[in-house]
Amino acid sequence: MAFGSIPEDQFILFSYAHLSVLVTVAFIVTLLFWHRKRLQESVSRLKIAERYFALSLLAMEITYHLWLLSTGRWGLDDSLPLELCSLSLLVSIVLLVTGNRHLIDFVIFAGIGGALQAMATPVLDMGFPHFRFFHFFYTHAGIIVTGLYFVWVKGYEPTFKGVMKTMLIINAIVPFILVVNRIFAGNYMFLQAKPQNGSLLDFLGPYPWYILSLEAVAFIIFTVIWLLLRKKGRKAAN
Repeated sequence: MAFGSIPEDQFILFSYAHLSVLVTVAFIVTLLFWHRKRLQESVSRLKIAERYFALSLLAMEITYHLWLLSTGRWGLDDSLPLELCSLSLLVSIVLLVTGNRHLIDFVIFAGIGGALQAMATPVLDMGFPHFRFFHFFYTHAGIIVTGLYFVWVKGYEPTFKGVMKTMLIINAIVPFILVVNRIFAGNYMFLQAKPQNGSLLDFLGPYPWYILSLEAVAFIIFTVIWLLLRKKGRKAAN
């Protein structure tokens, strides 16, 4: 595993390494679904595993920021945990440790929806076998696995109310992100410009109209996730 500041291998979209990771994550998700009933029977004994998984995600994220600092890459304009997936990762870690059901909807909708898009079209300049490559895919896969685990194993049933709650939370965060972007000349959540290496945003119109289009896309993605998962868990008590 490489840790240098200059990548020896640039990340290539849909390369063998990229596709291999996507297939591996799909296989892990499939295993989780197949063994969900067996895991449900021992859910009380999974608390330690949940905490170890949370610790591994936290350790990976801390190591990433230490790497940014050591290579002179850390900056207020792009290193704060203010991207949607960065926020989802932190919420996932807290959820795994505390089991707080009020956090589950955000992980299921914003987390899974954002992580799937990020893994399909990564904003990434480091390819395999660089540390950043492993960090990116491990943390994004961790968000997806966490959300599905709480549905398939812990028995949480997503609701349309959860879709709307997540949309409201994201829209409540956006003004703060806009201020941070203005102060530090950043582009958190791509609210100032589209990513340079291509993404879903390329199909959503020019700036700033793609931001409005993204609202509609987010709502559609969250609704699809709800429709796919709503009968896979048990109704959660309010």
